[in-house]
Amino acid sequence: MTYREYRSPVGLEPLVACLWESDPVPGKITRVIPDGCVDLVWFGAERGLAVVGADTRPWISRPADAGDRTCAIRLRPGAAGAVLGLPASEVRDSRVSAGLVWGAAGEQLDEAMVAADPDQRLRILTEAVLRRHATPDPLALAAARKLAEPGVRVSAAAAELGFSERQLNRRLQNAVGYGPKMLARVARLRRLIAQPGDDPLAIRAFAAGYASQAHMSDEVRRLTGLTPVRFLKDAALTAA
Repeated sequence: MTYREYRSPVGLEPLVACLWESDPVPGKITRVIPDGCVDLVWFGAERGLAVVGADTRPWISRPADAGDRTCAIRLRPGAAGAVLGLPASEVRDSRVSAGLVWGAAGEQLDEAMVAADPDQRLRILTEAVLRRHATPDPLALAAARKLAEPGVRVSAAAAELGFSERQLNRRLQNAVGYGPKMLARVARLRRLIAQPGDDPLAIRAFAAGYASQAHMSDEVRRLTGLTPVRFLKDAALTAA
């Protein structure tokens, strides 16, 4: 197994969706799709430690540096802004070195990762997040949960939370990296992945909350770069 997820460390559950590792496979290319999360990823000694912003489109990832294991800590939707100390929208669709985000502290963290034994790197990342003493935006967390429900409209979610759509958009841009409409699209794609694989595409599209199979096909192509049949053949739901 090349990709493994581990539960969030005790005390970091409000901030962290999971820890994960991926072993190097020569020549293997990974298609990363939007999940509403920001990850702090160790790509190996050459590329170093990077903040991987919330994606709005697919991203093709090449393997980590030769012989290096990729490892990361995944922040929950709504927690990134607090942990990073800047609006999460500033790293949207980007891979930014930890040093550019956290300055000297980020550079020191990168150096610690270079020097560390591979089995100690997840611990180092966990301790780095703990030292941030971050408190996630409760509205953003509540909005992310609400928008993950089938059939929920942005206007209804904002009203239920006691905010205008403009206020909700601003809070989510800061905390997640993009607004409620994009977050709802990502949540709908995740619901599609979670549908039973033996159901017809039309049934899966309806159950996930799409208006039609055609709507689902268009959204899947936009968010993954693949047809629904090709995408769902290998798709697996990751922690978020």
